[in-house]
Amino acid sequence: MTIPDSSFMMDNGASCLPHPPEEENRIVTDLMNKSESNLKEGNLYYVISNRWFTSWQRYVGQGNGECSTDKQFSDSQQSNVVPLKMADRPGPIDNSDIVLDNNDCESNDLEVCRGLHEGVDYVLVPQEAWEKLSDWYKGGPALPRKLILQGVKQHQFNVEVYPLRLNLVDSRDNSESVISLSKKASIRELYETVCAPRGIEYGKARIWDYFDKQKHTALNISNQTLEESNLQINQHIFLEVQADGHCSSQFGMDSTGNELALVPLEPSRSSLTIAGGPTMSNGHSTGYSFNLNRGALTTGCTDIDDRYDSYNSVKKGDRGGLAGLQNLGNTCFMNSAIQCLVHTPPLFEYFLQDYSDEINTENPLGMNGELAIAFGELLRKLWSSGRTTIAPRAFKGKLARFAPQFSGYNQHDSQELLAFLLDGLHEDLNRVKQKPYIETKDSDGRADEEVADECWNYHKARNDSVIVDVCQGQYKSTLVCPVCGKISITFDPFMYLSLPMPSTVTRTMTVTMFYGDGSGLPKPYTVTVPKHGYCKDLSQALGTACCLKGDESLLLAEVYEHGIHRYFENPLEQLVSIKDDEHVVAYRLSKKVTGRIKLEIIHRVQEKQEKFTSENLKGGGRKLFGTPLVTYLGEDALNGADISIAVSRMLSPLRKRYSSLTKAHNSKENGFVSEATNEPLGSYNSQSGPGDQSINNAELEETSSRDMSLQLSLTNGSGLSCKPIEKDTLVKSSQLVKAFLDWSDKEHELYDSSYLKDLPEVHKTLFTVKKTRQEAVSLFSCLEAFLTEEPLGPDDMWYCPRCKEHRQATKKLDLWMLPDILVVHLKRFSYSRYLKNKLDTYVNFPIRNLDLSKYVKSKDGKSHVYELYAISNHYGGLGGGHYTAYAKLVDENRWYHFDDGHVAPVDENEIKTSAAYLLFYQRVKTGPRAEEGETSQANMDF
Repeated sequence: MTIPDSSFMMDNGASCLPHPPEEENRIVTDLMNKSESNLKEGNLYYVISNRWFTSWQRYVGQGNGECSTDKQFSDSQQSNVVPLKMADRPGPIDNSDIVLDNNDCESNDLEVCRGLHEGVDYVLVPQEAWEKLSDWYKGGPALPRKLILQGVKQHQFNVEVYPLRLNLVDSRDNSESVISLSKKASIRELYETVCAPRGIEYGKARIWDYFDKQKHTALNISNQTLEESNLQINQHIFLEVQADGHCSSQFGMDSTGNELALVPLEPSRSSLTIAGGPTMSNGHSTGYSFNLNRGALTTGCTDIDDRYDSYNSVKKGDRGGLAGLQNLGNTCFMNSAIQCLVHTPPLFEYFLQDYSDEINTENPLGMNGELAIAFGELLRKLWSSGRTTIAPRAFKGKLARFAPQFSGYNQHDSQELLAFLLDGLHEDLNRVKQKPYIETKDSDGRADEEVADECWNYHKARNDSVIVDVCQGQYKSTLVCPVCGKISITFDPFMYLSLPMPSTVTRTMTVTMFYGDGSGLPKPYTVTVPKHGYCKDLSQALGTACCLKGDESLLLAEVYEHGIHRYFENPLEQLVSIKDDEHVVAYRLSKKVTGRIKLEIIHRVQEKQEKFTSENLKGGGRKLFGTPLVTYLGEDALNGADISIAVSRMLSPLRKRYSSLTKAHNSKENGFVSEATNEPLGSYNSQSGPGDQSINNAELEETSSRDMSLQLSLTNGSGLSCKPIEKDTLVKSSQLVKAFLDWSDKEHELYDSSYLKDLPEVHKTLFTVKKTRQEAVSLFSCLEAFLTEEPLGPDDMWYCPRCKEHRQATKKLDLWMLPDILVVHLKRFSYSRYLKNKLDTYVNFPIRNLDLSKYVKSKDGKSHVYELYAISNHYGGLGGGHYTAYAKLVDENRWYHFDDGHVAPVDENEIKTSAAYLLFYQRVKTGPRAEEGETSQANMDF
């Protein structure tokens, strides 16, 4: 693509920079902020390649070029972002990487490549900012897009980066062309766009909705928008023209050849009506329309297009519930969730009956009953069309109308859609017309049963629908203030269980333990801790792993470049502050001396003994190496001998003269003892206690006296000063004494320094194959991770009524009451500022006999055993992938695979895969035979 030439040279050839970079930044930022504060439908925004915009951001000094739209780069882009102190001025604006070269649209508007993401591939700037950038840099091409307002209940401004593309078929010569219009454009504008260039009078033209190249509805000239007409991206429309006062051969006829008036057809061709009325032979229902308060309610859409062949009657013998859903363009997420819902026994039984009396059009939280009607109509079609594939255009139109986040043709999350549908259906079918105000009460030590019943009654007084009846359960939530110990217990309703994968709530951390009293060799321990836990959790896990005694404590520290970078002395410091690539050690110390003078020994080696780089040198040609040793000194007044004894004690396990140490050394890996061992390899005096395990004090004094050739030097915090330590050197007491230990050939002959080297990282990321079924995660382990007590995040603080302040309380969830239909959401997707990830871990879930009895705290007498009947699957990665569904026809006792429009039977032993994302369970009715039968199958199906 040719980009218009841009020159920053004046006529005389001199360089013309209109503004310095910081001024450009200020001008553009002010214009963007001004635009954000004055959002109006129709405002123009311009699409700019993120590649060019990032180079401009670096030039003007906006950090590392992070997108100003609050979106983040992909990992690959971030790795290529280099902070530029003196970034070059970018060249002309270049949008060639985001524009399609072959523009086949009748309009002159260029089309942006499909599948791009804002903040990653492109950015949006308001018109005024674009004009400045274009004036300064020239280039292009310009990609203007309008701001549109979407949604009825949830108003949302969106820049329409991808307008609606329609394939126009001209009946006169069967030629095809592409037109592009905003989805908010009216049918009248569609006629203008089609007829004006062709010289056709509006009165002689008729445009048909020609979805799947079948006539569905004649589009009347009106102000109805293309979005409201359920026209889909890249679908066909059909142009008919009257010639010389006579109709063309097909003018005014639908796909069956029947003449139709220039008005929308009846909205329903479902063989069942909402009121269960009789059905006419042509598929039109006499019972569809009904009065719902203040006049007739219409669905605002024509649903006759919702099947490929809506005029074919259902063949005898065809079973309901086997119809597929056509993919309308990345709508597999919707199709998967819908198939699971329409195969939920209590729901399809409800919607196949007359539910008109329960439609709530007055609920301000609802959708005027329209979502419930649209879902009910779609469900009826799916259960009455045999194996005919349905195109859910009308239902998708309702989603776009009431949930604009699902408009367009990007891939979405089936769980997010499910949550919206269940909540929306509940509000549309809520039997409570006027919700009473109820002030909740604190538990105040009352019995759980009393408080739970009270909370549920309060909830039912405001929320009463078929969704509540079958899909809602109740949590018990316990909050504990970490300061005053205040306990708050509440009982809250839930619609589904969002279970974390164990790897998303915990992390493994490898910490190397050193003995401050020299009683053992260093040894790494790998423990599992809460991902959002505290240092106290790490200390507790390490203490359990190393069998820490009651009179011992652990001092955690981070080692960086062979020195102590920081101590983790605050037990409430969050573990998220420790990165996977850092090196953490734990010093095992006696509580008797804890809190006194801390001695920190830093190792150095002579220049001649190891190769090194000049930047690593400190202190006269010596280089730091190994891991510092830390202990506590019990005396307030110190001299060089005290320090020498302490150092000798800590080094004693490293002495090569102990044969048992030499033997242990042969089993170490990466400089440390193999993790396969459970106890430190300090077996040289296994009968002695911790304080006497290596060498007694007399021996240490003798050794220290003999080995005063150890070159010890006092240093300050920065390590720049250095003062040799003699035996009688007096050391000023302070909280921390730091000293260098300079290793010579003599020390290397006496001690094995390899134990001080090669600290393992906190967590080493390895490329491993996906988990097999034998390595699977159990569904119960996911549930237990969900029910584990954890601290609230810093952005989710709890207001303690006793402290009168927000506190980072600990929270514990328990299951109190379970619903008849239990939906389990496996949280496979994780998001952070710079990282998005999907976990493909295989979760082993039971098909039958899911017994949750031990997790339910209430004694309501109901069965807590469940049977699986549907699964929503996700294959592939984030931002794409594909959704399918497995669903069981209860009457047949047979499973089917629903892959958009393709439906096929599947063996039950094939439905458990690592793609399982949403699990749908139904409570098993209690009874001696049922329970006996379920138990016999348990081991076979799990």
